[in-house]
Amino acid sequence: MKMEDRKPIPGAILSADLTIAHTEQVRDFYEQVIGWQHGGLSMGNYDDYVMTRTDGQPVAGICHPEGENAALPPVWLVYFTVNDLNESLGACRKLGGKVHYEPKTSIGSGSYAVIEYPAGAFCAITQI
Repeated sequence: MKMEDRKPIPGAILSADLTIAHTEQVRDFYEQVIGWQHGGLSMGNYDDYVMTRTDGQPVAGICHPEGENAALPPVWLVYFTVNDLNESLGACRKLGGKVHYEPKTSIGSGSYAVIEYPAGAFCAITQI
């Protein structure tokens, strides 16, 4: 079975993004240290970077601290998979967490939100 044919399971780490200044230098660092390759992802006035394995499989993003990303800390933002994004967002709020970015469209497969644990740890959750 090919990697792209496998469906993620709830609770799995799907991907990660790093929002940081000097994206080109950071991108180049991870290319040399890990062996990733990159492709541009147009954000309008600038490009963020999709980092891929040598087989072309996307694994991470290197993002400018612009727009809605401006408030994110410069740490790897891990994306965890969930079955029901609405249910997970409700649980986050009920348990004292914060929802920083609501899903942009109607919730379905691939929809995501950025949340914060009450003590300050950020992550993203995405519906599978």
